[in-house]
Parts: sequence; C-alpha cells; structure tokens
Amino acid sequence: MSLRADLRVLWRSPGFRRLTWTRLLSQGGDGMFQVGIATAFFFDPTTATSPEQIAVGFAVLLAPFTFVGPFVGPLIDRWHRQRILLVGNLVRLVLAVGIITLVLADAPLWSLYATALLTLSVNRFLLAAMTAGLPQVVPAHQLLAANAVLPTLGTIAASVGGAIGGIATFVVPSVSDSSLAITALICAGLAFGASSVAATRIARKELGPVHGLEALDVGAQLRALTAELLEGERYLRARRTPWHALGVMSAQRLLYGLVFVASILASRNILADPDDAEAALGAFSIVLGFAAVGFGLAAVLTPMLGDRISRERWILICLGIGSAGQVLLATTPQAWTLLAAAVIVSFAVQGGKIAVDTIVQRDTEDHVRGRAFTLYDMAYNVAFMSAAVLGGLILPESGWSRPIMIGIAVAYVLVAIVFARTPHEVRPVPARPVAG
Repeated sequence: MSLRADLRVLWRSPGFRRLTWTRLLSQGGDGMFQVGIATAFFFDPTTATSPEQIAVGFAVLLAPFTFVGPFVGPLIDRWHRQRILLVGNLVRLVLAVGIITLVLADAPLWSLYATALLTLSVNRFLLAAMTAGLPQVVPAHQLLAANAVLPTLGTIAASVGGAIGGIATFVVPSVSDSSLAITALICAGLAFGASSVAATRIARKELGPVHGLEALDVGAQLRALTAELLEGERYLRARRTPWHALGVMSAQRLLYGLVFVASILASRNILADPDDAEAALGAFSIVLGFAAVGFGLAAVLTPMLGDRISRERWILICLGIGSAGQVLLATTPQAWTLLAAAVIVSFAVQGGKIAVDTIVQRDTEDHVRGRAFTLYDMAYNVAFMSAAVLGGLILPESGWSRPIMIGIAVAYVLVAIVFARTPHEVRPVPARPVAG
C-alpha cells in the first residue's frame, strides 16, 4: 500500500487522528526548538567552532536523560499516557519561556544547557509515551503501516518546524545573534502549547496503560521502578527479537550520529563562511530539508513492501542502502554529494527504524512496552551521544574525511552481517509478577 492509502485507512480511527495531531504539533515544536538551540550553541560564531565543542554540547544535552530514562519507562506503563502528553508539553512550554528569559538576561552558558537538557529530556519521554500508546489506537495488523506513517510524519513535522523556525529567524529583524535563537524558541513554545490543547481531545485512558498507577510511595516506588526496569531488560533479552532490533537500531544511530555531527561542521565550514551564522544555519536547514525527503520516501516504500519483505530483511536492505550513501559521500565534499547522501542515508535510517519499531511493538507485550521503549530511547541517546564524542575525536574541522566516510560505509556492512546471523524468531517468556 502507498503512504496515502495507509494514511486513509488509519485516519478512520478517531484515536489515531487525535494522536497524530498531538504528535505533529509536538514534533513541529521540537524542530523549532532544535533550531533555536542549534543557533545558540552550534551556529553562533563565538561558540562550538570545533568537533570537540560540538561533542561537549551533545553530551551535555543527552547525558542526563540517559541516566534519568530508566525510571520513566515504568511510569509510561502506569501513568495515563494522555496525561503525559498534556502535562509534558505544558512543561516544555514553561521551559522554553525560561530559556528565552535566560538568553535575554545573558545568563551563563551552563544555565542554558541545563534548561535545554530538561526540555529535550521531556521530549524523549513524550515520544516514548506516544510510541507505547500507539498499539492502543491501532489494530495489530495495521501496526507496520502506523509505524511507517506516524513517526515519519512526526519527523517531517519536525523538519517543517525547523524550517519555519529557520525562516522566522531570517524574517524577524535581528539586533543580535541571540535574537535568532529567541525567535525560533518563541515559535517552539507556541507549538508546545498547541500540542497540549490537542492532547485534551484524547480520552484520558485511550492510550493506556491497561493497568494504571494505584499508589505512589516515593521510596518504594523507586525501588519498584528499578526492579521493573531490570525485569524489562531481562524480558527483552529472553524474547530475543526485540533485543536484537534495539541493538541494530543503536548501531545505525551511532553511524548516523557521526554523519549528523559531520553535517553541522560541513554546513559551517564547507557550505558557508564559518563567520556567517545565518548562512551556516541556512545551509544546515537545506541539509535537513533533503534529509526530510529521505524520511518521507522511507514512509512511502516501507509499508508498500511490508507484505513482500520481512521486517528483518528490510533492516538488512536499509543497512546496505546506508552503506551506499556513505560511499557516495566519500567521493567528494561538494554540495551535491552532501545533499544526495542526506536523502539516501536518512531513507536508510528511517526505513530501518520503522522496521525496528514494529518488531519491538509486535514482540513485546503491553505491560512491558513502556519499559521497552524507554530502553529504546536510552539506547538511542547513548548511541547519539557516543557518536558526538567519537566525532569530536576523529572528525576534522571541515567535517569531511574520505577515510572516515569509507569507514562508516564498511561499518554499515559489518552491522548487517552481524544482524543477519542473529535469531529472528521470537521466544516465549514465562510471565513474572510486577511489583507495585
């Protein structure tokens, strides 16, 4: 089926429609917020001029949720997920206002990082809740299509939001470098508020979980959450297929993260004058636009081939496509190869992600699903943070190196070989009582 046909079928479900509007507004705000943060941290001519500084920025922004993340999965399995979406976006609105205030007050950089990392942490919590709640509004036989349509539409919405935030920074008169970031952050706050309004249209229990939180004793609850997370990890390992899917997603995200950091550096040093913040941001926005094309193509083709190709085989194909994109990128650092590779590699990453999402959802029972997707987000963040650190160690100032690009292409092939040798049959796991 085509993306249009899949969307038409899924759109018949009122629950899917309400969740879609909430996600699109939320991730549109994500894109605007990321432009604001990128402008403040990565495209300001006075900061983040080297791979090492960019690596530090990503590490600071991603590390806290990596450590906090283990404790939110069980909450997704217990708290009403609709309430998470409603309150979470309101919290992000308040935090966006806080960042704007800090920028206007010329506050220390550490305070901006701290507020930004809280905002991004809430974002990952929201995405995990939306992914865990999707099977509650979509029949099991439509999960593949839903995983192709909804996350990809969300990614496109983030790209469109980023474009809107970027355009706004060029349209609004600038009196300083900070005003570029403030404009995008104001747009993000408005989108977060709109997403909270959209969440009010979702019924309180519509997204699950089936069994909600009964009581909260902080000390006992923390102990129970720790035990439940460990139980979730044991469960995924025993089921095999979700665990292997998380592994291949992590590896692919690591490789993609390296290219993402390289694209920031290339936008600053190859596609634009390093001293021209607006030109560098504009170049990076174009790269993100081409990446959005790749995401969209993955959303179209993945469900079309879903009845002909298994999820595991599609992951292997996507890894091969990612390797081909990296080989192209290794030929020359000219703009056309950077943009073409952005389409190809993004297609491969998103196509693989759709398949991984489906495997984890399909082979994980609902009472563990929130923990599964929080572990998913942990692996996602650790892989991207590791990519930033690795990029800071090996990438040149320009972001482009033929040996490194070829090395990433070879790594894609090695990941495919390892994944092809893993078992692809789910294994039953005896049920265990859940604490709390």
